[in-house]
Amino acid sequence: MRSISGLVFLVAAATFYLYLLSTNLPPGPKRQLPEDELEKSDEDLYPDPGSEEGRTLTFPSDLEELQELAELLKFYKTEHTAYVLLLFCSAYLYKQSFAIPGSSFLNMLAGALFGPWQGLFLACVLTTVGSTYCYLLSRTFGKQHIVRMFPDKVSLLQRKTEENRSSLFFFLLFLRFFPMTPNWFLNVTAPILNIPISIFFFSVLIGLIPYNFICVHTGVILSEISSLDDLFSWSTLMQLLAIALVALVPGALIKHYSQGTLKLDELDKNGHQLDKKLR
Repeated sequence: MRSISGLVFLVAAATFYLYLLSTNLPPGPKRQLPEDELEKSDEDLYPDPGSEEGRTLTFPSDLEELQELAELLKFYKTEHTAYVLLLFCSAYLYKQSFAIPGSSFLNMLAGALFGPWQGLFLACVLTTVGSTYCYLLSRTFGKQHIVRMFPDKVSLLQRKTEENRSSLFFFLLFLRFFPMTPNWFLNVTAPILNIPISIFFFSVLIGLIPYNFICVHTGVILSEISSLDDLFSWSTLMQLLAIALVALVPGALIKHYSQGTLKLDELDKNGHQLDKKLR
């Protein structure tokens, strides 16, 4: 009971901090107005907190909300880069630390806000740090509860982890490249599986690069299109094809290595069913 109360306190404190951060946006930059509108008051030049531009920020749940949020944050980023960066990092770590699904939208937002390479760097670092926080929270507060809630799933992963203990790092990379179980479940069960935190850290950092790469570059493309016609243009389709090919290369190498080294038979049979039940 003590562990649950401690976790609830941390979630409440983090939620309150993120709420304050997202509802106290700094004044937006002045817009460039035509000459006939220059006599308007400052209230017309700055977004009002109750207006669309000054609205309370929420996590995007679809592509339309994602594009609206990206436009708003890019507007603030012109004069408040540090604040937008702090807000984005805080929101990302909040989701990753507490195993809240939906990181793909934040990865795409990273691409839209910070560009393909800075966005990819941020996504990889924040994914790794947030997943490590999740690992530590699980080890401190939730191990017994996770085993009680998912006994069969934990038992299967524990058995396969022990069978591949000699190639543990590559086994974890395989699970990240080919997610037969959700990433959040791997994060919360890693302490139960006795995975050293150093191996866990680097397996997340490297193993999720292809996934982050696809999401970030997709966000860059989505931020540049204004209609479905742009989405289905030859230029956009070729970019998407190139992204997919680049992301497939490391996965193909890991799969080739795993065929002669890793023991995945039982996981191959039950992996998709396990993933479906945990969603």
